[in-house]
Amino acid sequence: MTWPNRLWQDLQPTPGRLSTSLRIVLATVITLILLMTWRIPSSAIGLYLVFMVSRDSPTVSLRGGILSLLTLSAAVGTVIGVAGITDNDPMARVLSVGAIGFVVGMWMRAATLPSLGTTFGFISCFLMANWEFHQPADTLVKGALWVIAAGALAIGCSVAVEYLFGGANPVDQLGQQLQIRYKALETLFKLIAEDAAEEQLSASTSQITRLAASGQTGMQELYSAVADRNLDPSSLPIASRVHITMLAQLMDLAAALASERPDSAVPQIVERCARIAEQCHQLASPDITTQVGRPEQEPSPPLTLLDRIEFVLRTLAHMPQRSSSMNRLELIALPSKKVPLFVPGGLRNPENVAFALKLSLAAVACYIFNHAVDWPGISTSVATVFLTALSTSGAIKQKLLFRVVGSAIGGLVFGIGATAFLFPQMDSITSLVVLVATVAFIAAWFATGRYFNYVGLQIALAFYFAAFQSFSAPQELAPARDRFVGILVGLVAMWFVFDQIWPVRTITIMLRRLASVLRNGASLFQLGHSGSLHYDEVRQANALRDQIGKTVAELRTLNDVAEYEFGGELDRQTRVSQAILRTAFSAVAMFWNQLVAVTTEEENVLRAPKLVEMRVAFAAELDSMAEALPRSHLSLLPVLGSSLSSSVNYDNPRYGEYARNIVNRLAELQGLIGRLNDELIRD
Repeated sequence: MTWPNRLWQDLQPTPGRLSTSLRIVLATVITLILLMTWRIPSSAIGLYLVFMVSRDSPTVSLRGGILSLLTLSAAVGTVIGVAGITDNDPMARVLSVGAIGFVVGMWMRAATLPSLGTTFGFISCFLMANWEFHQPADTLVKGALWVIAAGALAIGCSVAVEYLFGGANPVDQLGQQLQIRYKALETLFKLIAEDAAEEQLSASTSQITRLAASGQTGMQELYSAVADRNLDPSSLPIASRVHITMLAQLMDLAAALASERPDSAVPQIVERCARIAEQCHQLASPDITTQVGRPEQEPSPPLTLLDRIEFVLRTLAHMPQRSSSMNRLELIALPSKKVPLFVPGGLRNPENVAFALKLSLAAVACYIFNHAVDWPGISTSVATVFLTALSTSGAIKQKLLFRVVGSAIGGLVFGIGATAFLFPQMDSITSLVVLVATVAFIAAWFATGRYFNYVGLQIALAFYFAAFQSFSAPQELAPARDRFVGILVGLVAMWFVFDQIWPVRTITIMLRRLASVLRNGASLFQLGHSGSLHYDEVRQANALRDQIGKTVAELRTLNDVAEYEFGGELDRQTRVSQAILRTAFSAVAMFWNQLVAVTTEEENVLRAPKLVEMRVAFAAELDSMAEALPRSHLSLLPVLGSSLSSSVNYDNPRYGEYARNIVNRLAELQGLIGRLNDELIRD
């Protein structure tokens, strides 16, 4: 798909997009009026924080708003503390920027709430630069405290708007979103199987394309709202987070297939499309006792789009389904209070330490450069470091590109355009409100998309900093120009550090994430050997399932940014990234069957000595795969032989189905690992 077509699709209306954008505009307008009425400085930061408030549900907005306000206060306190303790020593400021960069980098990679680290780094270094201008300490301290006031006002207005107009029941909303997509898939494949008219196919294709363009973000936010509020999720499928990721991938594949118009004259295609339509109909059923039919034969290796669609559906079919006998609602949505703040082992992970060091280096380099050239206006370079910090070179390039585009639109087009042509003609707050509301709506519409959402955030940030330099209308064009130059400086620093000095390619990270999924799965198989889970094991199981779900969602996001690894091997990287994602889906299906076994009241599948022996062997096999993946030594992996499971009685009524299912899933996983190895070593 070409970039103009992708942009056009990304801007199409999707469920809930208009209401979310209008709520952002309303919160922005209320915040603007109060900021201007009470003459609170730092208006630009306050207005931008409106976009950072979560809008999953009113309760989640309140919780996220409180955490953001605490982070804001911590950033202000850190800056004031550094300046006070060191008597505003220049070297101490430079060292503190490096320390802040390292701490933020570790938080972004090792904590389960990485966005708080971005906010802390952005605000800290923004305020730290003010102490370079030799203003009275009293003025600088008051200015920093006003940042807290502006942030509190913006967050309070946003939360109030969400309580008045936000969705009340995220469980119902998420269920509706799932049903909408499955019914759209059912309609599409039924029309293909019936060789329907072109008009009907075009309408169905358009709907599928719009839903695919919305991605998984909106549904994942609803899932987070369900988990954060500890609501009753019994109407949702088991493993909802992973289910959402697989469904989003299925929508992408269906949209690509529909655009190619498969030949309905081929009997095999008609039969396969009819079967896919029936499976989607079953998955869309709200009946919690519905069991999804499984194909009698395994689909061919996922070479064509239709093969890949059947693979995802087959993986969903092998996932545990909803059942009236399931009394562990945590299997559907894990309450956030049971998720640890830090990723297990995250603080000791060398990859995270390397990322934090790179972030610290880029931040210090920009900070020193800004003041070495004595150009205060380009202080946005340090903010760029924190706003574009991601783990892979492909993701970094994507964010750098989108930050340039968004800043050019928001700062140069809207900001300078308004300064030159609109502000001289404006004489009331009404006209200012209309202008800001218009820009906020454009930015919000972009920000609620899938591919170009970061562009929307940068449009808002650049415009606010260009338009709200003080309480009067801006009269100079230089500040907007300087901030754009600062962004370019930050982009150069990030590109040099993350892509030239110390690059980590997207495929490398995806292999490491897949290895992490397998390693967590191995830990899951090692639980419950005694036949029941102790308290510590339950906590470990919850942490593992949370990490597996988040990692699979991250893998799909990385699959989207793999195309930004510009170079001659782009086609190969795309094939490898898709193979990694398919392998992760298959692994998750196996792990969730094990998770259901270890968390249900029936412990027969845990106590049998032969099953314990089998699970130990499986855990060792998964660990071997995880160790080999990052080094691409997949050809050395052992193959599952009959000796591993020959002693298991598959006819046993207590655990036969469980054992057969686990063995088959591991064999399938090994086959996918082998095909992934073929892609990696292909010239």
